[in-house]
Amino acid sequence: MTEVIVSDGEPFESALKRFNKRVQQDGVLADARRREHYEKPSVKRKKKEAARLRKLRKKQLRSEARALTRR
Repeated sequence: MTEVIVSDGEPFESALKRFNKRVQQDGVLADARRREHYEKPSVKRKKKEAARLRKLRKKQLRSEARALTRR
Protein backbone atom coordinates (compact mmCIF):
# COMPACT_ATOMS: atom_id res chain seq x y z
CA MET A 1 0.00 0.00 0.00
CA THR A 2 1.34 3.40 -0.96
CA GLU A 3 1.78 5.84 1.89
CA VAL A 4 2.84 9.48 2.11
CA ILE A 5 3.54 11.21 5.40
CA VAL A 6 2.29 14.79 5.48
CA SER A 7 4.27 17.24 7.60
CA ASP A 8 2.71 20.10 9.57
CA GLY A 9 1.98 23.12 7.45
CA GLU A 10 2.42 21.24 4.16
CA PRO A 11 -0.24 22.16 1.61
CA PHE A 12 -2.64 19.42 0.58
CA GLU A 13 -1.82 19.92 -3.11
CA SER A 14 1.87 19.16 -2.66
CA ALA A 15 1.10 16.07 -0.56
CA LEU A 16 -1.35 14.89 -3.23
CA LYS A 17 1.26 15.47 -5.94
CA ARG A 18 3.82 13.38 -3.99
CA PHE A 19 1.21 10.66 -3.46
CA ASN A 20 0.32 10.53 -7.16
CA LYS A 21 3.99 10.35 -8.09
CA ARG A 22 4.59 7.51 -5.62
CA VAL A 23 1.53 5.60 -6.90
CA GLN A 24 2.80 5.89 -10.46
CA GLN A 25 6.32 4.78 -9.50
CA ASP A 26 4.93 1.77 -7.62
CA GLY A 27 2.80 0.81 -10.62
CA VAL A 28 -0.40 0.52 -8.61
CA LEU A 29 -2.70 1.83 -11.33
CA ALA A 30 -1.01 -0.16 -14.09
CA ASP A 31 -1.42 -3.31 -12.02
CA ALA A 32 -5.08 -2.52 -11.32
CA ARG A 33 -5.78 -1.97 -15.02
CA ARG A 34 -4.02 -5.21 -15.88
CA ARG A 35 -6.11 -7.16 -13.37
CA GLU A 36 -9.40 -5.44 -14.23
CA HIS A 37 -10.49 -8.19 -16.63
CA TYR A 38 -9.41 -11.80 -16.96
CA GLU A 39 -7.06 -12.38 -19.86
CA LYS A 40 -6.68 -15.83 -21.32
CA PRO A 41 -3.14 -17.22 -21.40
CA SER A 42 -3.20 -17.29 -25.21
CA VAL A 43 -4.06 -13.58 -25.32
CA LYS A 44 -1.30 -12.84 -22.80
CA ARG A 45 1.22 -14.68 -25.00
CA LYS A 46 0.11 -12.78 -28.10
CA LYS A 47 0.37 -9.42 -26.33
CA LYS A 48 3.78 -10.29 -24.95
CA GLU A 49 5.04 -11.32 -28.39
CA ALA A 50 3.62 -8.17 -29.98
CA ALA A 51 5.36 -6.04 -27.34
CA ARG A 52 8.63 -7.88 -27.97
CA LEU A 53 8.36 -7.27 -31.71
CA ARG A 54 7.52 -3.58 -31.20
CA LYS A 55 10.53 -3.19 -28.94
CA LEU A 56 12.78 -4.99 -31.43
CA ARG A 57 11.52 -2.86 -34.33
CA LYS A 58 12.06 0.32 -32.34
CA LYS A 59 15.60 -0.75 -31.47
CA GLN A 60 16.39 -1.49 -35.13
CA LEU A 61 15.03 1.90 -36.24
CA ARG A 62 17.17 3.67 -33.67
CA SER A 63 20.32 1.81 -34.71
CA GLU A 64 19.62 2.59 -38.37
CA ALA A 65 19.12 6.26 -37.54
CA ARG A 66 22.43 6.33 -35.64
CA ALA A 67 24.19 4.69 -38.56
CA LEU A 68 22.84 7.35 -40.94
CA THR A 69 23.92 10.22 -38.69
CA ARG A 70 27.48 8.85 -38.40
CA ARG A 71 28.07 9.14 -42.13
